[in-house]
Amino acid sequence: YAVGMLAQEGVGSGFIQFPVALAASAIYALVIGALSLRTRGVYFIMITLAFAQMAYYVASGLARYGGDDGLTVYKRSDFSGLINLSNRTQFYYLCLACLFAVIVLIWRITNSRFGLVLQGLRSNEQRMQAIGFPAKRYKLVCFVISGMMCGLAGALLANNTDFVSPAVMYWTRSGDLMVMVILGGMGTLFGPVMGAVVFLLLEEFLSQITEYWALIMGPLLLLIVLFGRGGIMGLLGRLNRG
Repeated sequence: YAVGMLAQEGVGSGFIQFPVALAASAIYALVIGALSLRTRGVYFIMITLAFAQMAYYVASGLARYGGDDGLTVYKRSDFSGLINLSNRTQFYYLCLACLFAVIVLIWRITNSRFGLVLQGLRSNEQRMQAIGFPAKRYKLVCFVISGMMCGLAGALLANNTDFVSPAVMYWTRSGDLMVMVILGGMGTLFGPVMGAVVFLLLEEFLSQITEYWALIMGPLLLLIVLFGRGGIMGLLGRLNRG
């Protein structure tokens, strides 16, 4: 929406649109995280889904920016000739570069002191607090970083589809993302990437076979979650050990 709204107001520079998208996502994540991180487990999931629904209804009520019909982005972000997002090949490699950059960033964070503290909090939060680490502050920073990554993905998505819709904020879209992570393997670096690829390929393949593809996809994912402990990455790990 940062890209779409700025484009609608005549600001087409990617050097403005992308930083604004990242900043807006960071601020929104900061506010949501400050409230949501007081909870955990299913309560954390429910409150974050509730905030997503709030954003959905706010975006649906923005008549100036298309309301629930969405907003067409007539011109993609302009990077002053450095890269042409209207060129499919250049845009593909930009997305690929962003993916690898994010993976490297997550790897660096995971292996840093900050990442080790987060892993400790995941294992035993009370013990980490007892030795002096402010758990909520660390988790909030992590939440904001993830929000900025989603903001980058949103800016790329707006340019890819040339369209911005409130539907991307609907709770079912969050459900799809959760399924991708669980399918690939939670707590792993490449698991969510593999989960996203497999999920989208399954969706595309099954939709070619029948219009009721969701009736097949649902039980299939349920079986993977129940019997494929650790998702795809967990399965690959067990095969390597075998």
